[in-house]
Amino acid sequence: MKKSDKTNNVTAKMYDTLLRPVITEKSMSSSEAGKVVFMVPLSATKDEVKAAVEAIFNVKVTKVNTVKQAGKVKSFRGHEGVRSDYKKAVVTLAEGQNIDVTAGI
Repeated sequence: MKKSDKTNNVTAKMYDTLLRPVITEKSMSSSEAGKVVFMVPLSATKDEVKAAVEAIFNVKVTKVNTVKQAGKVKSFRGHEGVRSDYKKAVVTLAEGQNIDVTAGI
């Protein structure tokens, strides 16, 4: 195996792909099953998310599921506004792999 095959080529785009981890009770309980949840840009694809997680955290990803959530219409003092749309990626890690999302990158 070449030396270039062992190193992970982490780019700035990969850091832009993973905006932040989702730290909720539901996402923390799914981490016991080897799943980690990240907020990603609306334009991010499953392949981009998989490449970013594998390169940044040095883990093996088996599956990526994405959820696109439309923003809610909320009113405040009689004025209606719309919350932003967002996208979450649920990343399933290989057996024996884990990521500590409470620590920084």
